Amino acid sequence: MSNNAQSTRVSRRRFLKGSAVAAGTAAAGTVAMPNVSRAETTVLKMQSSWGATGIFQDMARQYTERCEKMSGGRLKFDLLPAGAVVKAFEVQNACDSGIIDCAHTVTAYWYGKNKAASLFGTCPVFGIDSNQTLAWIQSTQGKELYRELVQDILKLNVVGFFTMPMPTQPLGWFKKEIKDLKDLRRMKYRTVGLATDIMQRMGMRVTQLPGGEIIPAFERGVIDAFEFNNPTADRQLGAQNVSKNFVLASYHQPAEFFEIIYSKKKFDSLAPELQAICEYGAEAASTASLGMAYDRYSKDLQGLINEDGVSVSRTPDSVLEAQLKSWDEVLVKLERDPYFKKVLDSQRAWAERVGFFSHTNTADFKKAYNHYFPGKLKS
Repeated sequence: MSNNAQSTRVSRRRFLKGSAVAAGTAAAGTVAMPNVSRAETTVLKMQSSWGATGIFQDMARQYTERCEKMSGGRLKFDLLPAGAVVKAFEVQNACDSGIIDCAHTVTAYWYGKNKAASLFGTCPVFGIDSNQTLAWIQSTQGKELYRELVQDILKLNVVGFFTMPMPTQPLGWFKKEIKDLKDLRRMKYRTVGLATDIMQRMGMRVTQLPGGEIIPAFERGVIDAFEFNNPTADRQLGAQNVSKNFVLASYHQPAEFFEIIYSKKKFDSLAPELQAICEYGAEAASTASLGMAYDRYSKDLQGLINEDGVSVSRTPDSVLEAQLKSWDEVLVKLERDPYFKKVLDSQRAWAERVGFFSHTNTADFKKAYNHYFPGKLKS
């Protein structure tokens, strides 16, 4: 036998011996480690602030389904619609007290506890869109400011995560055409969050109502006009049956997001990997929900126009100018609160930097749209 052949045989024996030892070690490790896929399933009772058949409930389900799949069956969500346990505006209190484990809602619905809540939802129009604002909320500073508000200031037993950068919300539905600012004076109007302050300062009489109460109030004349959120949700409410004037592209709610909240006691009881799934599942659902929004909102806008005979227009410039002035005046007063000012300063700095990049870098997509689809957009 040659020296090379003998060396090869020795090397092979060493390899096989090493492999056997490694396999034995791995087997021992397998016995020592728990089989996580067979761990007990935790059922979480989640209530949303949305009706059972609405698109927002579909988006809540996108979140729960992703968390369940990523957990390998260790998490199960019992997703309930608004009113199943508590009213739409009461889910935060229910999480705090442990009546429910978690909720799918928006911060504007607990705006009455602290107006800074709206800075994480129906926030000021600083020239950036909802995607860019959500990036601020999910930054280290944004997360800490939210935690400070919920846990330190309001003393709530709640943790929360954000998802779904909503497209700009409509000015809303009106029983007559809106041509300029004077058409809104003294009108009884439904909105939520800081938008209530903005529209009141413009001379409107504003009330906050959950989605399910809007159309009955509109039909009875309790309100003269309203905004809810988007063409799909508004069409599902039946807005087109009581009004034919739908006005888009307002500054009163340039951005909003879903807030997914948990009872902190319940959340802390979950294994770290399940906590991570609950947190980062919100990011996964964000992409899915925005995709659903673009698909369904665009289809329903066409349906409102072509099937329901709705007249769709954009917010008049005089109203937009008045909204910007109103934002300025409202924020000056609210900034007297040190915490509100701290959050607003952080948002402003973010918007100034990110907005400069975006407006300098982003191509004129409207020009390209007009090139390929001439005549579709109104001048």
